Amino acid sequence: MASESMASVPLTLPVLPLDDEVVLPGMVVPLDLSENDVRAAVEAAQAAARGGAGKPRVLLVPRIDGTYAGTGVLGIVEQVGRLSDGDPGALIRGLGRVRIGAGTTGPGAALWVEGSTVEEALPDPLPGSVTELVKEYKALATSWLKKRGAWQVVDRVQQIDGVGALADNSGYSPFLSVEQKVALLETSDPVARLKLATAQLREHLAEQDVAESIAKDVQEGVDKQQREFLLRRQLEAVRKELRDLNGETEGDESDDYRARVEAADLPEKVREAALKEVEKLERSSDQSPEGSWIRTWLDTVLELPWNERTEDRYDIRGARAVLDAEHAGLDDVKERITEYLAVRKRRSDRGLGVVGGRRGGAVLALVGPPGVGKTSLGESVAHAMGRQFVRVALGGVRDEAEIRGHRRTYVGALPGRIVRAIKEAGSMNPVVLLDEIDKVGSDFRGDPAAALLEVLDPAQNHTFRDHYLEVELDLSDVVFLATANVLEAIPEALLDRMELVRLDGYTEDEKVVIARDHLLPRQLERAGLETGEVVLEESALRKLAGEYTREAGVRTLERSIARLLRKAAAQHELGDRELPFTVGADDLRELIGRPHHVPESAQDPAERRTAVPGVATGLAVTGAGGDVLFVEASLADPETGAAGLTLTGQLGDVMKESAQIALSFLRSHGAELELPVTGLKDRGVHIHFPAGAVPKDGPSAGVTMTTALASLLSGRLVRTDVAMTGEVSLTGRVLPIGGVKQKLLAAHRAGITTVVIPKRNEADLDDVPAEILEKLEVHPVTDVRQVLEIALAPAVVPVDVAA
Repeated sequence: MASESMASVPLTLPVLPLDDEVVLPGMVVPLDLSENDVRAAVEAAQAAARGGAGKPRVLLVPRIDGTYAGTGVLGIVEQVGRLSDGDPGALIRGLGRVRIGAGTTGPGAALWVEGSTVEEALPDPLPGSVTELVKEYKALATSWLKKRGAWQVVDRVQQIDGVGALADNSGYSPFLSVEQKVALLETSDPVARLKLATAQLREHLAEQDVAESIAKDVQEGVDKQQREFLLRRQLEAVRKELRDLNGETEGDESDDYRARVEAADLPEKVREAALKEVEKLERSSDQSPEGSWIRTWLDTVLELPWNERTEDRYDIRGARAVLDAEHAGLDDVKERITEYLAVRKRRSDRGLGVVGGRRGGAVLALVGPPGVGKTSLGESVAHAMGRQFVRVALGGVRDEAEIRGHRRTYVGALPGRIVRAIKEAGSMNPVVLLDEIDKVGSDFRGDPAAALLEVLDPAQNHTFRDHYLEVELDLSDVVFLATANVLEAIPEALLDRMELVRLDGYTEDEKVVIARDHLLPRQLERAGLETGEVVLEESALRKLAGEYTREAGVRTLERSIARLLRKAAAQHELGDRELPFTVGADDLRELIGRPHHVPESAQDPAERRTAVPGVATGLAVTGAGGDVLFVEASLADPETGAAGLTLTGQLGDVMKESAQIALSFLRSHGAELELPVTGLKDRGVHIHFPAGAVPKDGPSAGVTMTTALASLLSGRLVRTDVAMTGEVSLTGRVLPIGGVKQKLLAAHRAGITTVVIPKRNEADLDDVPAEILEKLEVHPVTDVRQVLEIALAPAVVPVDVAA
């Protein structure tokens, strides 16, 4: 059953404004009567109460920035007298909320308003949620009061039973702002008001806990510093007394560093520099930041292996066997490492280990497409030589300090990556792999490639100076192997200091050997399969290398093998296949889908790109190795009037110039070549290079463009099995180009059987594997006329019709 309060009662009361203050029902507050508005309200209330039995009544209304609130509190003037400071004052008790209405007239100088009391109703008995809210508020209020030591007030709060009265009791809280108290005043629902008061109190306690925690942490920090200072002074006093007692001289932490420096096996100049720093440490105080810098520097110097060297393995045949076992192919770099070890052995036998202060290090640049084994080769070289191996990743490095170190004056200064590599290796003659040296950038922090000039120069690196160490570090016995994908991205000055070794990619036979001996065993282990549970026939590996992957390296091939093994393992776990299982060439489509790279020669003759005149096959070199490049040419209708040369395919300036040269040659020598070139003046020529999203540049497509245009004009098809490369001149000469080995490997991968190259590149055929040359018919030429004789098939369309 619900218990309801008395009905709303109309009232006419003088307004007692409260500036930046709020009085809630149930509160008893003293007010200063020295303010005119307050005194006028009290006097008006007294005048209205004369002759009556009741006490004077006023309406307490908050006034914020000159604006009155919409709800006030009915107040009873309990007593008028003097405050503690002697000023006139009045003691007023708040009774209940009054909703303010229109203004009216009354005795005295006060402002009179009409109002009505605010009804409050609560169910009886109270719901459980309200009871829990009452308990929570009392608990929070008790916790806050206990922290302030107000034990008597705790008992009074616990004795309050009314929900509204309990909420209004928070008006005494000094931490509430005027806005928060006005919100309590204008909330007529007792339960909502108690929820608001509980939330305000809970928020204040949380803020108080954070403030106390911060104050405690600060105090603990101060106490710790004071305690540490006191203990250090006591320790110094105890040490001094002990020294005086034993007749010893003064010593401290610097004595330990001095002893470590003198006991370490350091070069003479490094020892002198270290002892100077120890003397600075002895003169500095414990609180000086310079002391910590000196200690860090001394620790770094003492941790470096100044005179530690590993003994090279001078078993030349054994070293070559290690290289052959861990990597297939790559004969150039294997021969270079074998030569290096042989020379080191002879120098050691004759006592020529150090010549002119320099030892016999090596600086090699391994340049080739991704996936050919440049990074893994560094570890194999260290294994073959019996040296420590450290890899330094340079991809994306833009700060010169990463190479040469920071100055010691900077906070958090560190030595450069070269010094850290020597420290990590624990010897002065490791194999250091500078990975992705062509990805080094430069910005406002300097150019790391310029800092590498001293590191990789055999004439300078025996006196390398790191900005952090500032002492000479001998790098002349280190074997540096730098890897890169694009040769042109390496600065010329840096490339001049390194011996270039090209890794142009693997032949199909080499890929099969690598897959069988290296990739398959590794992926079997990763797939959780035993050797022999899944067997890949050589025909399957060959088809994977030839038709499912077309790359210079073997990364995609390894991923394909891993996919095969995962498929076999999954089918075995699902009960669809029994192990052991042998995978043949015919099983690949079922397991991993159709081939992605079908050779042009294997396609239907009508579907080949060269099935129409004006399309020729060229060869190019990209960052991923060699590739086949098609050139398409067409003539515009003379009625359109679109004369001139149009080039598409995102071509560079050099390639555009090659197209102009090819067109000019055909215009000037068309009669000689029996081509109808008279109509070229009025008809537009369009040359397009497919894969338009890939940028292309370079002069080596000159003969390909010339052949495509000649095919278009003559109506003769270009042979499908022929690919060509070479720069063309205005006189028709075929000039040399680069990347012959990579281009021939790409031609072999694409199923090409005949390749045309410049005569002056014939010497580069020595670098091409013999098994590739056996499968290719290579024609070295000196003139475009020879190219056309080889590449163009007999005419099947009359010349005038084609033109």
